[in-house]
Amino acid sequence: MPRIVLASASPRRVDLMREAGWDFEVLVSGADEAEHHGEGPDFLAMENARRKWSAIAPSRPEDIVIAADTVVWLEGKFFAKPRDMDHAFEMVSALVGRTHSVVTGVVLGSHSRGATEFAETTLVTFRNFSASAIEDYLREINPLDKAGAYAAQGEGGRIIAEIAGLRSNVIGLPIERVGEHLGRLGLRPQCRQV
Repeated sequence: MPRIVLASASPRRVDLMREAGWDFEVLVSGADEAEHHGEGPDFLAMENARRKWSAIAPSRPEDIVIAADTVVWLEGKFFAKPRDMDHAFEMVSALVGRTHSVVTGVVLGSHSRGATEFAETTLVTFRNFSASAIEDYLREINPLDKAGAYAAQGEGGRIIAEIAGLRSNVIGLPIERVGEHLGRLGLRPQCRQV
């Protein structure tokens, strides 16, 4: 039986896979991320996911490798992981009171049998927050490892007014769709612990 390999350093993706009951191992790809040259969010998310998948899958040809990349996009501008807290403040300030897209590109499959690719888009609307409330928010979460400098889970989600689409996608992996694709490959999650 093939193993599931999550090609990701993201603790949020690991949590989503565990919460869904999947038995898997984690291998960090170390792949370089693509640079943005005017392409849209689907292109960039898919290109980065392909790079991560390609860095792991050849060394595990029979295993099912899952690679993903999430980008935040507003009016033609990408919001990647912030460089520092000042950059995080700029990002969240630009998103406050507005609706933006979160796009996750996913590549899932084995090197020997081929992979499936898809992009999932979720629309996220932020509440209106004052500058001091944004500063408080950023101190409470760790924005430096998150695209767009915010979190959709736990207390981090209080900045969000509305999500149109999969919440798991905003967290970093559209686990519902990943589960559908794994099911088509004959794989099933383990029983969830209650």
